[in-house]
Amino acid sequence: MSARSKRIRGWVIFLTVLLVLGGASAGVYRMRQAQASVAFPVAPARKGEFLVLIRARGELKAARSVQVYAPVVPQLRIAWLAASGSLIHQGDLMIKFDSSASEQQLQQKDAALRQAQATLDQAVAQSKITADQDKSDFADAQFNVEKAKLEVSKQEIVGELQAAESRIDLGLCEQKLNVARATADLHAASDRSRIGSLTRVRDYNQNDVDITKQRISQMEIKAPITGFVGFSMNYSQGWMNAKPFKVGDNVWAGMSLAEIPDLGTLQMEGKIEEIDRGRIFVNQDVRVHIDSLPELSIAAKIGQISPLAEATGNEYPPTRSFKAWAPISHPDPRLRTGMNSGMDIIIQRIPNAISIPAKALFTHDGKPVVFVADGAHYRTVEVQLLARNPDEVAVSGIPPGAMVTLVDVEKKENKR
Repeated sequence: MSARSKRIRGWVIFLTVLLVLGGASAGVYRMRQAQASVAFPVAPARKGEFLVLIRARGELKAARSVQVYAPVVPQLRIAWLAASGSLIHQGDLMIKFDSSASEQQLQQKDAALRQAQATLDQAVAQSKITADQDKSDFADAQFNVEKAKLEVSKQEIVGELQAAESRIDLGLCEQKLNVARATADLHAASDRSRIGSLTRVRDYNQNDVDITKQRISQMEIKAPITGFVGFSMNYSQGWMNAKPFKVGDNVWAGMSLAEIPDLGTLQMEGKIEEIDRGRIFVNQDVRVHIDSLPELSIAAKIGQISPLAEATGNEYPPTRSFKAWAPISHPDPRLRTGMNSGMDIIIQRIPNAISIPAKALFTHDGKPVVFVADGAHYRTVEVQLLARNPDEVAVSGIPPGAMVTLVDVEKKENKR
């Protein structure tokens, strides 16, 4: 083989190797670009009104709740309860106590009342008979007095002895009249005393019957308002063994048995950090979010803010926070007291702002930057931070619709 052929062959091999290396490099470059475009998540920059928020956590509470107490009746035992947490309408039966003992007492006291009434009626009848008899005796004595006076008036035409006898008879008749009058007064006073005593006995028994009937009527407690009933804890077995009231439990007069919150007065109670208190005012717009109903967003306004910070939680060192209440004017029927929720308090509105996720904003050399996707490439763009929320920020320096990465591209590239 000639020297010229060897040189041609060498050049051909060199060019082939060069082409293979170039193709491999291009393939690696395209693969890396493809990997980069797939690996880096992006989000669009949106233009619109940006709401500067203060977020607070809390729960739903009712501004008005009605407590249900045990009646002032001794020896109460629960015989029936409405289901805890169930919807109960005003006037519906919610608690019923065992009334068998009271009904037995009522029968006994009613029998005693009937006996007392019969004894009183008998005394009244006997008093009437005695009064009639006394009246008759008094009339007879009065007639005898008048008759004796007539005989005395004849002393001018009769003898002295007969006239003396007539005067004596008149004196006796007048004495008998006085005795009849005194006897009638004594019988009347005695009958009044006896009738009064029997009347008091009758009234005492009547009062017992009325009290027992009233107690029986209080054995059924009806719902004072419409709402969801929640029964109180029974601490009769100690704090460690406390459980909600149930059928068979003994209760004492005046105990708190249940609570019915008025769902028409629901409000969001949120805890405000001390650092945010100075930016919150009454009547600020609020958006309430319920944890169990993520699709629901409720518009409200701040109605009240606690004047003093309160210690919250059992952690150490203790933290202090303010409370803010946002009444819900039109509560959803699915809302219940005690639901965990959050509220976004709108403290500022920025019109026509460019907003991006908070994860898309980074700091390089002390300046805020974003990485804008340009096809398969990414370029660093310096921006100005206008406002910040926990999950998004308002910036200027990029156009709306720009795709920004949610990761630091430079750090990712350095790791590769």
